[in-house]
Amino acid sequence: MDAELFPRARTQVAPGAVHVPGWLDAGRQRELVAACREWARPPAGLRTVRTPGGGTMTARQVCLGRHWYPYGYARTAVDGDGAPVKPFPAWLGELGRGAVTDALGPEAATAAAYDIALINFYDADARMGMHRDSDERSDAPVVSLSLGDTCVFRFGNTDTRTRPWRDVELRSGDLFVFGGPSRLAYHGVPRVQAGTAPPELGLTGRLNITLRVSGL
Repeated sequence: MDAELFPRARTQVAPGAVHVPGWLDAGRQRELVAACREWARPPAGLRTVRTPGGGTMTARQVCLGRHWYPYGYARTAVDGDGAPVKPFPAWLGELGRGAVTDALGPEAATAAAYDIALINFYDADARMGMHRDSDERSDAPVVSLSLGDTCVFRFGNTDTRTRPWRDVELRSGDLFVFGGPSRLAYHGVPRVQAGTAPPELGLTGRLNITLRVSGL
């Protein structure tokens, strides 16, 4: 990994939860946006997620490695076009392990064999309610990479969707990693700041790439 991707500035938001501003340089951000555009193409491309209660998520999603649906994983886009899910590239796993090493230390990345990615696209009106990433059979840290518009990321506690929580501003290129005692913390996105993406990305909206170890 390029040393420029590992700045010293970081903030511990909660035990095991670390925010690293500007972790991705401009070139890597452009590469990831281009990759997301390819992954979003059908088959098994960007889709609207429907909840068991009949509602829909306002952020649209595409998956790699395994397809997430409420509330499990499958090899095919079971709630989409039914096509096989796109493969999870090895280089993305290496990026995830580098992120965990930089945020939490090398010990936290030892068993982090990342094999799934959930990529959410937020337009100006999209939100994400408070939820936990609890469908995996692994306690490896979750890696979150932000591209495009700035958002308010609400990071809460492991017991309830309500307070206490902390709001963190995530900008394009920022890294957020949560594991250990914060692995099952509730979190969400109450607001996206439209029009704040770096112009050179050519992106209207926000992309969030989350990397996980399925344990499956």
